[in-house]
Amino acid sequence: METRELICIGCPLGCPLTVTVENNEVTSVTGNTCPRGDAYARKEVTNPTRIVTSTVRVSGGVSPMVSCKTASDIPKGKIFAVTESLKEVCVKAPVAIGDVVLANAAGTGVDVIATKNIEKA
Repeated sequence: METRELICIGCPLGCPLTVTVENNEVTSVTGNTCPRGDAYARKEVTNPTRIVTSTVRVSGGVSPMVSCKTASDIPKGKIFAVTESLKEVCVKAPVAIGDVVLANAAGTGVDVIATKNIEKA
C-alpha cells in the first residue's frame, strides 16, 4: 500500500488530499471538500495530464509571436515532445483565437490552438 499527498487544483480551495493506492488502484481519497477533489486525485495518481501553454512564431503579423495552448489536456509524459515540436512552427498572419497552429501535437491527437488574435502588418 502506498500513500500520496497532493494539493487539489480542481477549485480555488486547494484542499490537501491523501490518496491511498494498492496494486496500482486508488482505494481511497481523503481531504477533499467537493467531488472534484476526488476525481482530480484519482486521475493525477493513475493518468496525470496537463494543458500546455506556449508561443509560436508569426510571419507577416503586427506581433512576431502568438500565444497558444493545447485544445485539451495531454499525457504529462508528452509535454516536452509537444514543446519541442512547437519550436518549428511558424504561422502566417492573420491569426484568430482558436486557429489550429499545430495539429495532432506530438502524436497526442490533441491540436495546439492560438489564444490571441494577430493582425497582418
